[in-house]
Amino acid sequence: MQPLVILRIVGLLLMIFSTTVIPSIVVSLWYHDSETSTFLNAFFVILLSGFFIWLPVRNRRRELRIRDGFIVVVLFWFVFGLVGSLPLYLSQSLQANFTDALFESISALTTTGATVFTGLDDLPRSILYYRQQLQWLGGMGIIVLAVAVLPMLGIGGMQLYRAETPGPIKDNKLTPRITETAKALWYIYLGLTISCALAYWFAGMTPFDALGHSFSTVAIGGFSTHDASIGYFNNQLIEMIAGFFMLLAGVNFALHFSALRIQSLKPYYFDVEFRVYLMLLAVASMLSVFYLYFTSTFDTWGNALHHGIFQTISIGTTAGFTTSDYYNWPGFLPVMLLFLSFVGGCTGSTGGGMKVIRFILLFKQGVREIFRLIHPSAQIPVKIGGKAMPENVSNAIWGFFALYVASFSIMMLLLMASGLDQVTAFSALAACLNNLGPGLGDVGANYQGINDFSKWVLCFAMLLGRLEIFTLLVILTPSFWRR
Repeated sequence: MQPLVILRIVGLLLMIFSTTVIPSIVVSLWYHDSETSTFLNAFFVILLSGFFIWLPVRNRRRELRIRDGFIVVVLFWFVFGLVGSLPLYLSQSLQANFTDALFESISALTTTGATVFTGLDDLPRSILYYRQQLQWLGGMGIIVLAVAVLPMLGIGGMQLYRAETPGPIKDNKLTPRITETAKALWYIYLGLTISCALAYWFAGMTPFDALGHSFSTVAIGGFSTHDASIGYFNNQLIEMIAGFFMLLAGVNFALHFSALRIQSLKPYYFDVEFRVYLMLLAVASMLSVFYLYFTSTFDTWGNALHHGIFQTISIGTTAGFTTSDYYNWPGFLPVMLLFLSFVGGCTGSTGGGMKVIRFILLFKQGVREIFRLIHPSAQIPVKIGGKAMPENVSNAIWGFFALYVASFSIMMLLLMASGLDQVTAFSALAACLNNLGPGLGDVGANYQGINDFSKWVLCFAMLLGRLEIFTLLVILTPSFWRR
């Protein structure tokens, strides 16, 4: 392990991160709100912190090892969550304590969308913009941005890329060089954001709301500039636009890249994960629509149709936008939608959850074990798209699922021990671990009313979910620190 090299990288990226505060300063000056000094102070604190970390180790230039990569990735999310909370903590308008500011910052950067703030409609525009921008930065992963920038500063990035994206296809690269891969992903991400913002604007949003909601839509974050979320606009065209871009953002960005490169939709058609992703959302949408209509939750078929489909896509992709209080819907529906978030988006997307590819592999492996009971000597490979998956991938999937269940169980017990009821504890943890946002019970509308200890547990859950379990838990094992 190379601590001085790691400190150099952290210092550099803190200085880079400080520049993300500048747009909020511009917004504050444009709207003449009271937060200009807040963001100026935060900018200089973050910039100088990074500079003084970097200065003593500025000449430490060595290639990162894989172990260093894991530490850097985890440090980035913890450190950026901490410094990202600074403007929220310093804000005179919010009057937030440290726990609430940190919770909101980590929720934004991990694109969870769980908020502790209310009265959004009356907050300064610069604060609202800052929250939305944090989600946008977290959407594709701050580390991917760093991979595109660090090589220009003389630091290799392949280890970071592998540590940031664990999973069955983590070693696939869209282009031969990792820098070009990161740039390609960001170009697609930026293109989707601009397209979404323009569509929102033409549909009736103000330019400020259009930009802010495009940030959180493409990031699949769910933060809004209004307490009523997307429902504030009461505009079906806006909801259709949101649903369309949430669907796109929940797809593996490698597919978008491949489709653009060959100018064909064939990559989507031949991708098993994409087809299962659409099928799950379609089936859940139909169940939601019919149940809402036949229980008279909505008095017309049209209302049941658009609320049912929108809320299913929003929860299923782990975006977390709401058009109505879905947590008050009757029967099994809220729980079914919450369970859908456990699957989440596709691998390589901005969505949360366990990812569709893992769901497919777990299902296929379960079927294989049933057949093995009937035919103990049979060699039955697990296939995805006609290709047999290596056994080490199967083992990794089972390992991921075991760690997911164990982590969920322990954290849920901690939440219940802190005083949360079963429904609130289960749904809050599911919403944070899957990077969804809105839960059920006391956290249906927001997380303001729960205790500080629970917020700290949920902060850990958000980071655990964003880093897909392994990346965070691996550094907590004693063997990781042995020479």
